Amino acid sequence: MGALSWDRFQFAFTITYHYLFPQLTMGLALLLVVFKLMFLRTRDEAYNNAAMFWARVFGVNFAVGVVTGIPMEFQFGTNWAAFSNMAGGVIGLSLAMEGLFAFFAESAFLGIFLYGEKRFGEKIHLLSSIMLLFGSWLSGYFIIVTNAFMQHPIGYGVAKNGSLYLNQFWAYLLNPWALWEYAHNMTATVITASFVVAAVGAFYLLLGRHKKSAAVFLKVALVSGLIASLIQIFPTGDGQGKMVATYQKPTLAAMEGKFHTGNNADLVILGQPDVSTGKIENPIRVPYLLSFLAYGTSSANVRGLNSFPKNVRPDNVELLYYAYHIMVGLGTLFILILGIGVIMLRNNRLFSSRPMLWILMLSFPFPYIATIAGWMVAEIGRQPWVIYGLMRTAKGISPTVSGGDTAFTTLGFMGLYTIMGVLFLYMIAKILTHGPDENSAETPFNSSIPAQSA
Repeated sequence: MGALSWDRFQFAFTITYHYLFPQLTMGLALLLVVFKLMFLRTRDEAYNNAAMFWARVFGVNFAVGVVTGIPMEFQFGTNWAAFSNMAGGVIGLSLAMEGLFAFFAESAFLGIFLYGEKRFGEKIHLLSSIMLLFGSWLSGYFIIVTNAFMQHPIGYGVAKNGSLYLNQFWAYLLNPWALWEYAHNMTATVITASFVVAAVGAFYLLLGRHKKSAAVFLKVALVSGLIASLIQIFPTGDGQGKMVATYQKPTLAAMEGKFHTGNNADLVILGQPDVSTGKIENPIRVPYLLSFLAYGTSSANVRGLNSFPKNVRPDNVELLYYAYHIMVGLGTLFILILGIGVIMLRNNRLFSSRPMLWILMLSFPFPYIATIAGWMVAEIGRQPWVIYGLMRTAKGISPTVSGGDTAFTTLGFMGLYTIMGVLFLYMIAKILTHGPDENSAETPFNSSIPAQSA
């Protein structure tokens, strides 16, 4: 492996590991607001206990996410100096805004939410949860804006020395690619959080512990997760797909395993791409559907991968194809699992169905896999460009950093992140072992109001 391969591998490893944590915190931020609103509406302390329990999980995830995110900022200067020199005048804005506004807002209101319940009262406590959601999701938006510029660069000018500068602030900040990508990404975070919350609720019910809190976990998680899963497919997934079809046609062809240009393009549900022969082996097809999904009409012409020069095609078609189909397949599975769960919930059969509780408990890794696969589609699909159409990935690395240097630091990151992962799991295990504070002697608000049954 040369310097370019090691630089790409290191960034892929560190960002994949890092994003295991923000995807849960951003999704949990919304569920915390839901728990607080349900408490104020029903006066059922189980919802307030649920909010405080998951706030502790949020805090641990947030802390580890911050620590694992710092090395990526440094990699822009160490491993990707040429890219930073060219694009820093543009993407520096959104990265700075993420740190100055979103990160500090998220940190401050997390502290208020965790420790200010009795001091400030229920209205301020609810407001702190809303502001925590705002800060968390605003942080995500600024990062997505940065990525969207690399996918679909707009709002920039080119200086005499070849570097880019920002000349249209609102065009950059409201990049249509960013809007669809952000909506698609944030619904994915809600799905992740919903499956994690549901898994813990199912775990407690299977053990016969914290039954009231477990019921609340499952009620909120299943409904929220099902809504998010449906939105994930339409309109956000559809909108993101149309952006790819319009602005990254080689990516679309590779994602779908379409090698030959033609009208009335079929959608391949399953099959194995063979790049050497330019065909899909053992395909299961849906006639005309790719043309319709990509361009809104079943007769639309879809360009095949073979119609593009090799130097503008994604450099790993097989991995891109399989990552995309894993993402779509899991997304469909989520609707099935959550839909069945909601039906059983409405029929009062969920809490006594051990097979379904086992399914919910064991399903929580799948949203993480789907999200990682989705980001692989976005980043592998952009290749061979680090800024699509403007700068090739091979030109973006630091010329003075050798592959050996990057390999050595990658091993260091792996060792450090392994230690952090063990500590993280230990802290989460302690929270899960303790469980929600259902039998707390002190009730923060309205202790005279009896809790409603779950």
